[in-house]
Amino acid sequence: MITGALIGAGNRGKDVYGQYALNYPDEIKFVAVAEPNDDKRREFVTEHAISNEMAFETWEDLLNKEKLCDAVFVCVQDRMHYKATIAALEKGYNVLLEKPMSYNLKECLEITETAQKNKRILTVAHVLRYAPFFKKIKEIIDSDEIGDVIHIDLNENIAYWHFAHSYVRGNWANVNTSSPIILAKSSHDMDILYWLMNERPKKISSFGSLKYFNKENAPIGSADRCIDCAAEYDCPYSAKKIYLGENTDWPVSVISTDHSIEGRLKALKEGPYGRCVYRCNNNVCDHQVVNIEFEDGKTASFTLSAFTHDLTREVKIMGTLGDLSGNLTDNRIEINKYNGEKDVIVVKSMNGRHSGGDTGLMKYFIKQIENNDEDVLTSAENSLMGHVMAFAAEESRLKHKVIDIDRFMKM
Repeated sequence: MITGALIGAGNRGKDVYGQYALNYPDEIKFVAVAEPNDDKRREFVTEHAISNEMAFETWEDLLNKEKLCDAVFVCVQDRMHYKATIAALEKGYNVLLEKPMSYNLKECLEITETAQKNKRILTVAHVLRYAPFFKKIKEIIDSDEIGDVIHIDLNENIAYWHFAHSYVRGNWANVNTSSPIILAKSSHDMDILYWLMNERPKKISSFGSLKYFNKENAPIGSADRCIDCAAEYDCPYSAKKIYLGENTDWPVSVISTDHSIEGRLKALKEGPYGRCVYRCNNNVCDHQVVNIEFEDGKTASFTLSAFTHDLTREVKIMGTLGDLSGNLTDNRIEINKYNGEKDVIVVKSMNGRHSGGDTGLMKYFIKQIENNDEDVLTSAENSLMGHVMAFAAEESRLKHKVIDIDRFMKM
């Protein structure tokens, strides 16, 4: 069993990594936590039987102590990743770092260099590489079953309610306080395209905008908050519909530590999740497309969209001997070979979010620490290019030009 310290007891920290420790107590034990919110910190302390002297308000307080455990989990907001991660690595900790590494490319490079210099295991939470669905697709590609891959088409269906929760009302709604959505949400996808294609990207172009979630599209008679809104009944983005039902798991669990109906009503009256989606301070794209050319002339296209009913990823891969299509939620892969052979594979799923990717990530990270193995699937070095692709895509979108990757990295 390894020991860990959690920095940031929010949705990812508490409900994913913390819950894994509760589910698999023979694999990992959290012995310390840093969290500024008193209620969240107390809840984590109670759940994991952490002593009061090992509970801290800030990550600085935690990392100023002598080394407490094997690994630190950095699960704070995007703009806090860099300083906490550098400090943890220099203190001698192995680190599991939430994506993106940073909102800033220079800081991503420095995190990578610091992990290498201190010879510490640093795993970036690019969880799709650990999902059984994408692991199976990688296996099929590497087996040459569909020949040489020429093009990959990947769609991220964010789902209308998820987009409203996280990217209109939530923590990742504004690039000035978090990151562009292509980085905050879809660095996952840039990374998986790079991993599946196994070629260095050469050029990137991108288009997208905030098209819908603004004041111009607010319904007649709508109010600043859904709780007071005359148009709420017909609105699919109604906070009352999303947060006041029977479900109290994610995303409802995020709006308040009090999950009673009274606690949730209070959150909608006073907190950010009760606001009208047309009257928030959001400015991230609600749709974006990215085109990528790799060094050997292969290509990939990616689309993210808020305007989908389902929450999933869909992929189609076109090779010289056949094509492959699949849906992450269904865990279903269909192969059509050009000689007429067909195959349908239903991948055995794992428990956990991201179709088992979160569980796979934790099992892998724990094993790496136990074996002291620095050759990590999503190390900072291996994950860096996915970040570069996301930064380059946003540069293309803003400056209306095709971005040369090598030139971009030298800027």
